[in-house]
Amino acid sequence: MPTATELVEPLALMFEDDGSIPNNPRLPLLIYRNAIDISGTPDRESVIEAVFAEHGWGEMWRNGIHPYAHYHSSIHEALGIARGRAMVRFGGAQGRDIDLGPGDVAVLPAGTGHQCLWKGPDLMVIGAYPPDGRYDLCRGSKAEHAKALTQIPQVPVPKTDPVYGARGPLRRLWRA
Repeated sequence: MPTATELVEPLALMFEDDGSIPNNPRLPLLIYRNAIDISGTPDRESVIEAVFAEHGWGEMWRNGIHPYAHYHSSIHEALGIARGRAMVRFGGAQGRDIDLGPGDVAVLPAGTGHQCLWKGPDLMVIGAYPPDGRYDLCRGSKAEHAKALTQIPQVPVPKTDPVYGARGPLRRLWRA
């Protein structure tokens, strides 16, 4: 069965509300570098999907990352890079640009802005969501922002880390 690599302590980043993208006032974005071992397998996508599924993260998709700033106000999201590279801006216009490559996983708390600034031609991202929450796509309008400020604090902390399960760093870093 596919597994995560030996425990990788993620980079944890907080972002301020910029008036358009609310971000999350209490939960950091988590970036796990080389968290899932996809070396030597031709079906990298299935390996990442199996790791996410093993830890209860589902509603998976395969695609890229939208080229416009957006966020989800009612659910957290995991992004696993199966192939290629991408430069992703997290946190909105005043956020941080982060290069993601194969085996990296980003875990975005509800409200965290993200936008693909550049991608390689072979980029393939696996997205997944915890069982609690509801998918929405917000692009930063004033009406969305006002509603998001009430929804974001109500999104429950997941019971498991999408990469390492119940004992993973997410529960500690998100103070569950």
